[in-house]
Amino acid sequence: MMQMMEQLLKVMIEYEAGNAQRVQHFLKVYEFATLIATREGVDERTMQILQMAALVHDCGIRPSLAKYNSSGGEYQQKEGPLVAEPMLRSIGFEEDLIERVCFLVAHHHTYTNIDGLDYQILVEADFLVNILEENQSIPQVVHVRSNVFRTPAGIWLLDQMYLPELAKKYQAE
Repeated sequence: MMQMMEQLLKVMIEYEAGNAQRVQHFLKVYEFATLIATREGVDERTMQILQMAALVHDCGIRPSLAKYNSSGGEYQQKEGPLVAEPMLRSIGFEEDLIERVCFLVAHHHTYTNIDGLDYQILVEADFLVNILEENQSIPQVVHVRSNVFRTPAGIWLLDQMYLPELAKKYQAE
């Protein structure tokens, strides 16, 4: 399995060749997702799905820009599975894994009806990176913390990175 993940990483880096920002984005989301999942004690299958999804979650940006002249989340969700599915299939991932990863790619900008820990962690990891990349304000971060984050590990990371005064308050208690 590790060999297949290495292959997926290589394919995604080649897919995003020339766009260092997108390569760095999915690598950061991958690392945060892995960290949160580890701290949350997810099982091996969930970890595998989550890591696959973290690597390919934004693969719909390129076709969205070409088709709609926009990288908006709704377009990424529409176009991403069309890129991810053949990519994952060509590497030889199991069909049930491909199906779940494509579902996650198709919903990673939808923050309601989150139906699994893999989905929740992917959303949180993506937010941890997007907050910095989009230079979000403290009120925006607090809003996301209240309305999106649910895992103790994700909340801890968010607080440590963006809300250090809040993190200190919890440490003192």
